[in-house]
Amino acid sequence: MTGSNGKTAVVTGSARGIGFEIARVLGQDGYAVVLSDVNAEGLEKARQTLEGEGLTVKAVVANVAKADDADRLIDESTQWKGRLDVVVNNAGITRDGLLMKMTEEAWDAVLTVNLKGTFLVSRAASRVMLKQKGGAVVNIASVIGLMGNAGQANYAASKAGIIAFTRSFAKEFGKRGIRANAIAPGFIQSEMTDVLSDKVKEQMLSQIPLGTFGSPRDVANLVSFLASDRAAYITGQVITVDGGMVMY
Repeated sequence: MTGSNGKTAVVTGSARGIGFEIARVLGQDGYAVVLSDVNAEGLEKARQTLEGEGLTVKAVVANVAKADDADRLIDESTQWKGRLDVVVNNAGITRDGLLMKMTEEAWDAVLTVNLKGTFLVSRAASRVMLKQKGGAVVNIASVIGLMGNAGQANYAASKAGIIAFTRSFAKEFGKRGIRANAIAPGFIQSEMTDVLSDKVKEQMLSQIPLGTFGSPRDVANLVSFLASDRAAYITGQVITVDGGMVMY
């Protein structure tokens, strides 16, 4: 830990995985970090772990797909330290299935959490950041939102929507000192990839020029940069963290 930088960051979907690692890295950067998730038990465990590492964290249970929860999350986060500097929209779900058999429920669930949740949290945060005349939003998209994927039409649409939303947000708020960028992770090592067969892993790795899966830390390191003043002249961008899988 490098000490406090006097700034506050919110990370949604941070009870585990990529979101948890993003919260950890931002905490190590000196941010006071608000952890948020619908999983109350996992969220409390995450809070205890990061506090045990000497980081300044607060946990707020919230469902980002509900406007009242999104507003409450931003309100509590702002009141905690008196300001809000960074919001990372990481919360997301999957409900995979071939399009012919995909239910409306599966479509609506993914679009509601992934895309609407990003909108609701960003809208609430923008009100605070406008008053402060500054802030940074980092949205976690996916390479699937750039390239599509069979069996993930709902997920692909939600992540492509996040990319378009990020660019629109950046254009709307740029003159007010508020930046927004998106990160599109590729195959990141996780609980999901750990249970895959060697054959499936080999097939996935064959698509990656660097020949390895990424780690949550790889994504978190880019969030750290985009949230910081080092990226003061970067907004409206979509940056892949995928080992070269998608090049454009």
